[in-house]
Amino acid sequence: SLAELEVLCKQLYEGTDLAQRIQAEKVLVELINSPECLSQCQLLLEQGTTSYAQLLAATCLSKLVCKTTPLPIQQRMDIRNYILNYIASRPKLALFVIQALVQVIAKITKLGWFDVQKDQLVFRDIIADVKKFLQGTVDHCIIGVMILSELTQEMNFIDYSRPSSKHRRIAISFRDTTLKEILMLACSLLKEILAKPLNLQDQQQQNLAIHLLKLVLNCLNYDFIGSSADESADDLCTVQIPTNWRSIFLEPETLDLFFDLYHSLPSMLSQLALSCLVQFASTRRSLFSNPERAKYLGNLIKGVKRILENPQGLSDPGNYHEFCRFLARLKTNYQLGELVVVKDYPEVIRLIASFTITSLQHWEFAPNSVHYLLTLWQRMVASVPFVKSSEPHLLDTYAPEITKAYITSRLESVSMVIREGLDDPLDDTATVFQQLEQLCTVSRCEYEKTCALLVQLFDQNAQNYQKLLQSSSRNSLAISIQEGRLAWLVYLVGTVVGGRLTYTSTDEHDAMDGELSCRVFQLISLMDAQLPRSSNEKVELAILWFLDQFRKTYVGDQLQRTSK
Repeated sequence: SLAELEVLCKQLYEGTDLAQRIQAEKVLVELINSPECLSQCQLLLEQGTTSYAQLLAATCLSKLVCKTTPLPIQQRMDIRNYILNYIASRPKLALFVIQALVQVIAKITKLGWFDVQKDQLVFRDIIADVKKFLQGTVDHCIIGVMILSELTQEMNFIDYSRPSSKHRRIAISFRDTTLKEILMLACSLLKEILAKPLNLQDQQQQNLAIHLLKLVLNCLNYDFIGSSADESADDLCTVQIPTNWRSIFLEPETLDLFFDLYHSLPSMLSQLALSCLVQFASTRRSLFSNPERAKYLGNLIKGVKRILENPQGLSDPGNYHEFCRFLARLKTNYQLGELVVVKDYPEVIRLIASFTITSLQHWEFAPNSVHYLLTLWQRMVASVPFVKSSEPHLLDTYAPEITKAYITSRLESVSMVIREGLDDPLDDTATVFQQLEQLCTVSRCEYEKTCALLVQLFDQNAQNYQKLLQSSSRNSLAISIQEGRLAWLVYLVGTVVGGRLTYTSTDEHDAMDGELSCRVFQLISLMDAQLPRSSNEKVELAILWFLDQFRKTYVGDQLQRTSK
């Protein structure tokens, strides 16, 4: 009865008694397997007094349609049509209920993608069904977009309990027949939103924009070629856009739309616009001819310039992170030789350098995002020997500034960390090593400047440290700060010495490495003289890092060339 089902819902979704919940779950399994399941679900949907009753019905339907022995085609069509009519007549349902019901539609559509009735592929008319929603109220429009978004995700989702070959057949068919239309539909709706005066207080309009941007992102994140890329391998992503999508990508309005959305929407939404742009920047190179690619890159760079000239939105950590990813993807996907010939390159590289320096100086803000900025500069500098263009790359101007900003900001962080009891970046050695490995390439560009800076800072800090040690009133706070700074300097010296293997080296560079290494060896003697009375773990670890880098570079068995 309805009352019993409502009690079951309460126990499942609100109950705190574990035994009751386990019992309720058993009853739920029995309900799904019982012949009355559909009628009970209908009863809950039609007469249930709580949202949880509707959620339970959606959960049962979802499990029912996913059974390994599928329901008859007509029955699945009836369920789908019933749900479509149900949510169309009740657009104000709780969001989690709509989401659950939309998932049922997506599952039915995917599993029945190749099902034929009366010579018709009966589950493929989903776009036509959704278009009816898109012509209704804003609430209906949101539901329509949610259906498309869920369907795109469902088509992309690999259910390992089913044959993967069938999944790929469905995913490829969906890609070839439907996905492009969905993307174009989403973009046209976003254009409509942008064309109207944006009322940022209107929650419905915001919700629609969020769902549309998520839909575009789902389209662009689609596994087009069955590679199921590992999301953690963020650096290597190339989006394998199908060739028949070329027309969308060749229109400058497409990129402009998302840059405009970034500038027009509040930060929660603009972050999604940037996420879409990250994917646009990662579009496979072979989609374009050389002139087309240059034009596309020009539009991307123009967008970067506009963002950096109006940087207000980047104060939001989400936007900032996505923008850093966007910058890194530019160099992942385009060669330095292509970047330098873009019209706005000199101005944009100046703006990016300024942005990077500011980011490094605010070391406590979004440390995970710095990785992407350093990736960009590392790859740019590593590409310098291969640039054949006569246009100046300007990296010899900006790379030393980036290195200097990293060095000085890390030294300045020490006193703040110690005085204010903040988390010490040096404690996160994995991040430090990753950043130093990226920096080592950048630091060897115009190495003379970096070396001179490090020599000056090392001498200054080592002298201060020596004075503090010899002072009759040992100031332990000042000594800790000085040791923290020296730890960073030793890490940095190890980094630049290790960078010799990544960059064309000369005898002059080797002599500079010698100058720096000599200072670390002197510091080792100074530290040893303090033993066993006092020692500093961070400095010791930094020295070990330096010695390892020095060994690889100058003592190892497989040196690239002999050094004096």
